[in-house]
Amino acid sequence: MQEVLIEYGDGKMPIEVPDTATVFQVGRDNVDPPEVDPWEATRKALANPLGMPPLHRLVKKGSKVVIAFPDRVKGGAHPRAHRRVCIPIIVEELKKAGVEDKDIKLICAMGLHRKNTKEELYWYLGREIVDAFWPDRLVMHDAEDPEGIVEYGYDEMGNVVNVNREVAEADLAIMIGHVQGNPYGGYSGGYKMCVTGITTWRSIRCHHCPDTMHRDDFIPVNTEKSLMRRQFDSIGQAIEKGMGKKFFCVDAVTGTNSQVLGVYAGAAKEVQEASWQLAERRTNVYLDIKDKFDIMVFGLPRTFHYGPGMGTNPILMLQAIGANLARNYDVFNDGGVIIAASLCDGWFNDEWFPSYRKVFHKLQEVADFAEAVRFEDEIAYDPEYIYKYRYAYGYHPFHALSMVSMGGVALKHTSAIFIPGARKPGYARAMGCIPTNTFADALKQAEKYVGKNPRILVLPETFLKVAVHLKRK
Repeated sequence: MQEVLIEYGDGKMPIEVPDTATVFQVGRDNVDPPEVDPWEATRKALANPLGMPPLHRLVKKGSKVVIAFPDRVKGGAHPRAHRRVCIPIIVEELKKAGVEDKDIKLICAMGLHRKNTKEELYWYLGREIVDAFWPDRLVMHDAEDPEGIVEYGYDEMGNVVNVNREVAEADLAIMIGHVQGNPYGGYSGGYKMCVTGITTWRSIRCHHCPDTMHRDDFIPVNTEKSLMRRQFDSIGQAIEKGMGKKFFCVDAVTGTNSQVLGVYAGAAKEVQEASWQLAERRTNVYLDIKDKFDIMVFGLPRTFHYGPGMGTNPILMLQAIGANLARNYDVFNDGGVIIAASLCDGWFNDEWFPSYRKVFHKLQEVADFAEAVRFEDEIAYDPEYIYKYRYAYGYHPFHALSMVSMGGVALKHTSAIFIPGARKPGYARAMGCIPTNTFADALKQAEKYVGKNPRILVLPETFLKVAVHLKRK
C-alpha cells in the first residue's frame, strides 16, 4: 500500500491506496508549455490582432471604451498575472490613440458571482490600477440593474440575449479573458467571457441547465461537440450583432500556477481558434493506460475558487465533484465510483451564498435534481437574495441552481459517491452521496460496485492548481 495526502477541509487527509493505484498531481506530473514574458507577449498580440484592426485604428479622441475583466474566481493575483499586466498596456495604447482617461471604464465581469470588494480588487489587480480608476471608472457588472441591461431578444438557437448597457453603448468593448480548462464548455475566455460575465441569469440559465449539461455531448469536456460551447458562440455573436460591433478580446492561455503561456488579441472567433491550440497542449494530459479507472479519489478543501465554504456547502461540494468528473471523464468508467473527502459540516457560508440553503431544502422535494428547474423563478426573483447580490456581496440566487446542474452530472455518471470524513453526514445523504467515517470504509464499500481489484486514480490537490483534463492515449 502507498500513503497519499489529499485535501480535507483546512488541512490534509492521509489515505492508503494499493501500490497499483495511479496518483496524478497537477504541477508535478504534467509539464506546461514554456512561460512567456507577459508584457512582451501582450504588446505583440495588440500590435498584431487576429481578425480586427489594432486598437489605434478602432478609437480616437472622444471614443468611449469599456475594458471588462474577470473577477476574483480565476486568473491569478501575482505580479505577472494576465489582468494585472495587460490592463495598463491596453490603457497606454488607448491613450496613445487619443482616448482620454475619463472615457475609459473598467468593468468587473463577475456575471452571477458576488461583487468584489475594493480589497479584493487590490489583491488581484494591484493598487496602481484600482486607485487610478476607483470609484467611478471601476465598477461591477450588475445583472439585476433594470437600467443597466440591454435586451436583444433571442438568438437563432432560442437563447435569451442581453448584455451590460455600458458595454453595449461603448464605442469599443475590450474583453480580457483567461483561456484555461473549464468543465463548462471546454475553456474560459473567448465568447464565454462575455456570455457568462456581462449578461443576466435569464440568459445564463439557457446553458447552465440540465437540458444542456445532462446531454451526452457535455462530457468529456470538449469544444467541438458541446451544445454549451455552441450556445456560447451563438449568444456572443448575437450580442455583437445587437451592439453593431465586435468585441476586441485580449486572452491569455494560463498554466498550472496562472502563469502566462501565450497572449492572443482580436476578434473572439479568431482568438478562440488560435488560443485553443496552445491551451490544448497545456490542458489535455494523456495517460498511457489500457483501461479506464473504476474509482476516482480526491479531497475538497474548505475554501477554493468560488470562495470560503465551497468544500463544505453541500451544493458546491457536489458541484466540485461533478466538475472533476467532467474534466477527467475520458479516463473514468461511466458508472464508476468517486470517493471525495469533505468536512461536509453544513457550513453554507450564507453571507456569500445566500440562496443556497433554501435551494438545498428545495432539492429534498424532488426525486431527480434536474427537476429543480421548477424552482428557478421562485429562487431567482426573490427580492431578499437579489438585494444581497446587488448590495451585500452575495452570489446571485440563480447561481445555486446552475451549480445543481453540474452536481447532477456527478450523480448521472456514477454508481456511488462516497464522502469520507463528513462531520454532518445527513448533508451528504441529502445530496445523493454516501457518508463514511474513513477513507478505508469508503474503499471497502466501493467493492460492491467495482469489485475487489478496481483501477484507482488519485488526484491530490486537484482544486488548488489550474486544473488539467486527463485523456487516454
